[in-house]
Amino acid sequence: MTNILATTLQLACGAVLPNRIAKAAMTEGLADAEDRATDRHATLYRRWSRGGAGLLITGNVMVDRRYLERPGNVVIDGNGGHEQLREWARAGTEAGNHLWMQISHPGRQATRTSTRQPMSPSDVQLKLAGMFARPRAMTPEDIEDAIQRYARVAEVARDTGFTGVQVHGAHGYLISQFLSPVTNRRTDEWGGALDNRARFLLEAVKAVRGRVGSDFPVAVKLNSADFQKGGFTLEECVQVAGWLGEAGIDLLEISGGTYEQPRLLDHQGQDDTFAEPQRESTRRREAYFLEYAGAIQASAKVPLMVTGGFRTRIAMEEAVSSGEADVIGLGRPLCVTPELPEGLAEGSVQSADSWEKQLHLGPGRLLGPTSPVYLIKFFNVQGEVAWFYRQIVKLSEGQEPDTSLSLRRALGQHLRSELGLSRARVFRPQ
Repeated sequence: MTNILATTLQLACGAVLPNRIAKAAMTEGLADAEDRATDRHATLYRRWSRGGAGLLITGNVMVDRRYLERPGNVVIDGNGGHEQLREWARAGTEAGNHLWMQISHPGRQATRTSTRQPMSPSDVQLKLAGMFARPRAMTPEDIEDAIQRYARVAEVARDTGFTGVQVHGAHGYLISQFLSPVTNRRTDEWGGALDNRARFLLEAVKAVRGRVGSDFPVAVKLNSADFQKGGFTLEECVQVAGWLGEAGIDLLEISGGTYEQPRLLDHQGQDDTFAEPQRESTRRREAYFLEYAGAIQASAKVPLMVTGGFRTRIAMEEAVSSGEADVIGLGRPLCVTPELPEGLAEGSVQSADSWEKQLHLGPGRLLGPTSPVYLIKFFNVQGEVAWFYRQIVKLSEGQEPDTSLSLRRALGQHLRSELGLSRARVFRPQ
């Protein structure tokens, strides 16, 4: 009997995914000083291609050099680098899998190291004010320009050999900011009612489709909810998913959370007041967002990718067999075990190691015994992220992951690396 994870999936555009396992997007931080792809991208994605996933989705590829999610982002904004992109695409599709470019704009989540004044639908300050400057509200001209940037980057992705694109509409980045009433307080046609708040996403998808044609996969990553009081809700997600289905996307990935409420990392963020309790069934079946999948899929009527929390093969198989998910997204496990998808599809591997559960430090080991709880939580989240970043760096250098790396050392290495990338960056206005 064929393992359902090994079965193919045909998309509406005609493309076929060779199996049901995808590497979800994870920011890489490997670009050169001109924000272009490098040999390390090729080395990293060749390793992941050989690992057996039917679909690889890149980390954030930014549409505007003025605004980065972090130093080291690849940016496509008149800075050349098309041959480097072609090499990345060749390496990332070596084993016959798909490689889709994730297209993103950080909005207010642009770090201070990339800009002193980010932009957002409204001038709402991110809670982490030390890391992010207060944004300015976008003008109508800014909005139209950003939409066209998504489209131009999608066209470059197609022309340089990527086999699809994913528009990033989750995790508190620009599109997510438009969708959420917390960050979108506009009173014009881009704010207010849900159809206005969703206008930016739908116009970006329309522009992207216009550039890449009907036979090229276009996906969207969407929050199932923001998990913040007054934010983007599941009911609104269901409605937006329906509109995206009507817009002709090929795959919808659902995730959740923002920098202020990082649900994707299975942490409830700095403020637990409005975090929704997990149902027992969700914990039993591992996936953070699977309980929302049925309603979203019924509305969108397109294949659904669910990312976040999957660790056992049986849970993945049950999710696909039940129709709750069509594609299983894996992120952090592939930083340590890049060949995991092959084993899952063959049935020779039963589960992935949950390294994140071994990484948290108590107050005495990280910040001192009297540190406030929220600081301990914040640095544990940041340290965990840094630990997985360092594994990505190892893979990009052709080395094996270093699972002996401590959380504290990982965080220190990551902060030094980010500072170095920021200082080395060269920006030449066009």
